[in-house]
Amino acid sequence: MHRRDFIKMTTSALALGAVGGQSGIASGVAPQGVVGEAMNVAAFHAARRFAETRFGRIAYIDRGAGEVALFLHGFPLNSFQWRGAIDRLSAHRRCVAPDFLAMGYTQVAEGQSVTPDAQVEMLLALLDQLAITSVDLVANDSGGAVAQLFVTRHPERVRTLLLTNCDTEMDCPPPALLPVIEMSKQGVFVDQWLAPWRADKALARSAEGIGGMCYADPAHPGDEAIECYFAPLLSSPWRKGLAHAYAIALERNCLEGIEPLLKRCSVPTRILWGTGDTIFSAQSPDYLDRSFGNSQGVRRLAGSKLFWPEERPDVIAEEARRLWGLA
Repeated sequence: MHRRDFIKMTTSALALGAVGGQSGIASGVAPQGVVGEAMNVAAFHAARRFAETRFGRIAYIDRGAGEVALFLHGFPLNSFQWRGAIDRLSAHRRCVAPDFLAMGYTQVAEGQSVTPDAQVEMLLALLDQLAITSVDLVANDSGGAVAQLFVTRHPERVRTLLLTNCDTEMDCPPPALLPVIEMSKQGVFVDQWLAPWRADKALARSAEGIGGMCYADPAHPGDEAIECYFAPLLSSPWRKGLAHAYAIALERNCLEGIEPLLKRCSVPTRILWGTGDTIFSAQSPDYLDRSFGNSQGVRRLAGSKLFWPEERPDVIAEEARRLWGLA
């Protein structure tokens, strides 16, 4: 599908509510009247805004006021992953949660790279568009790799860093991701994994699905979350190709050589790690603790898997408030 056709299709779908979302003009003013409200999928779609950048139209959620917290999601999720944390923290921060290039509801410009390096540059453009000078950074999974690149390249833009289970220099990509990368090279990952999970949500929550792989609670992810995460990635051949490009871009170790930069990093950094994670190495949190020059230590969450921030938003909120000096 040609890019122009995709934009026309997406615009029509948004107008009809088929994909969900609200076409908004990016601004430096946070929306009012939403702090403390529960963000179900309908509220999430209604709250979505778009920032026009050279990378494309970047979808993001923007709630609260004051100093900004920037939330970076995992793969193949989107900013809906952070709804619980945003519900709890939007009284303390202006919470901004974008969808990465190729993920969620962001509309990528034709020919645009979706590598981790490109994600860093996109985030800079988004923050500049929103007149945001510095952030408290919160990240999970591949978003954690992007966060490490961001904080070492642009430390002046980061006040604090809260890292959850994610890539490290010694585990990037993790071996568990290699089959996904290979399937993406063949152009079949989305159709062979995500499509069946979307069609059979019990399968998605089973031991063979994303639930068993990445969530500790067998009730997760819920039906709404599955639809919210996978529907946009399955919406067209163009979007499938972008999802594959995202996965393929994770094959190169984007964190190679970063350890000396982490050691020089003065940003206060806290590491939260689910010990039930079968994707990333159990040695990674200690590596991060040793490597970051201003580490605030590690907290381990017994039995929690990769996407635990979605299941345990109270922990994210508790640790964020403490790191931000609010507890």
